[in-house]
Amino acid sequence: MEEDLAEYIRFLTIERGLSKNTIESYMRDIKIYLIFLKKNQLTTWDTIDRYAILSFLQQLKEEQKSAGSIIRMVSSLRQFHQFLRQEKIATVDPMTHIDTPKKAQTLPKVLSIKEVENLIETPDTSNTLGIRDRAILEVMYATGLRVSELTELKLDDLHLSLGLIQTIGKGEKERILPLGNLAVQWTETYLNHSRNRLERPNQRSKYVFLNHHGRKLTRQGVWKNLKIIVKKAGIEKQVTPHTLRHSFATHLLENGADLRTVQELLGHSDISTTQIYTHISTHRMSMVYKTYHPRA
Repeated sequence: MEEDLAEYIRFLTIERGLSKNTIESYMRDIKIYLIFLKKNQLTTWDTIDRYAILSFLQQLKEEQKSAGSIIRMVSSLRQFHQFLRQEKIATVDPMTHIDTPKKAQTLPKVLSIKEVENLIETPDTSNTLGIRDRAILEVMYATGLRVSELTELKLDDLHLSLGLIQTIGKGEKERILPLGNLAVQWTETYLNHSRNRLERPNQRSKYVFLNHHGRKLTRQGVWKNLKIIVKKAGIEKQVTPHTLRHSFATHLLENGADLRTVQELLGHSDISTTQIYTHISTHRMSMVYKTYHPRA
């Protein structure tokens, strides 16, 4: 079974060309599944039936896994078993009659424009890391980059004289994004005054944002630094790197941008994914109305 998983990972990498993060997510899910199968002495694919799958999903519920995690697991198993069936590794697909659980739609958290400005202006720009953090926040809010896209940003991806950057998103799709004047200015300040201090002379890096060891800043590093900045800014909301992406999209729509443009900027393959932000805008409009209209 481990060998079949390895074959599936090769298929996702070579034939489907999925991103490293997506493949790691599939692999984590299926490894949890294989542990369950081994524990229940299900050692061949054709011994697995619908009831084994339902038992596994029930175990995840009992472990208090979130609805989102269980939905993702069902999707992972569905695609994995389809692969096993197509490659004739298995003769049956136990996922055929398994329904995907419904997830209650929750609107992503967004910051107000004032909160974003407060957050961005919090890093102490009198020091090397403060300048770097200010540049990171400016770039994230100016472009709506995913945190993985930010950490993978290379020097060759910057076209600051044109006010543009290029990035590779999900599904290896490239997109070119405009940078606002402030983001360009702070990126240039970082490159001219901070990055050369962070980079080690004997350890040149092609990546834009570096940690204090001179290596590429990781996703975990961005999360950790942001948590500290949010606390310093006195923002009570739970803020993640994705919150800036959500805020970027919401503020664009609230100020009149059309949905198709926002879809392109975010790198969504399906416009239905982008439409969640129209719901946020409507929700926020309703909240503002109830707060400020004298007869609401």
